Amino acid sequence: MRDRLEAALEGNLVDFMAEELDLTERAVTSGVHGRADRLKAALRQDVISGGLGRRVARSWQSKNYPTHGASLGAAAYVYTKAETLIEAFDAGVTIKSRDGFWLAIPTPSAPKRGMGRKRINPSNFPEHRFGPLRFVYRPQGASLLVVDNQRQTKAGNYTLSRSKRALSSGNGLSTVPMFWLIPQARLRRRLNVGAVTRTVAAGLAGDIDAAFKTTRRRRLR
Repeated sequence: MRDRLEAALEGNLVDFMAEELDLTERAVTSGVHGRADRLKAALRQDVISGGLGRRVARSWQSKNYPTHGASLGAAAYVYTKAETLIEAFDAGVTIKSRDGFWLAIPTPSAPKRGMGRKRINPSNFPEHRFGPLRFVYRPQGASLLVVDNQRQTKAGNYTLSRSKRALSSGNGLSTVPMFWLIPQARLRRRLNVGAVTRTVAAGLAGDIDAAFKTTRRRRLR
């Protein structure tokens, strides 16, 4: 640094300071934006390690400022498009029914999609295919919503029998649980957003320093 200052005093101090500012702006911008990319990658890995899958992991995104050029005020914003889900698994929360009664959890026998191709729940359950849901209370364990008179298909799925003979005799027909009903469910904490963020952010100063040492000076005059 001393040699550079002596060279500046012998030459043009104004040009030297402009070059120093340009170098610092690029080093700060490189360090901040690079650290944001690392944070996004670390948060995505945290989601995958927590068992929530790559689709949720990709909900983590980042935006860099400025979008072009360099600045001493460079910044980056790392955020998720699945904020509610991330918050729930980061804190570990108790989920209750909105109407204060039961949470309906689809069983493996339930269709994946309901009316309108929406995620299955009792309100959009396709009763025209399976028949009406029937409530079965169980004092021990989860209560159930079931459908009666089901015939198993070759694919292993179920459908409402239309056979008058089978319906009258009950032969070959089953009652199939479609939903478990529970008062509440506790989500186990699977994510560590705060810890990941603190760990990654701690390396920002080192990144800026490294960028300052390796970024090539540009002659502005």
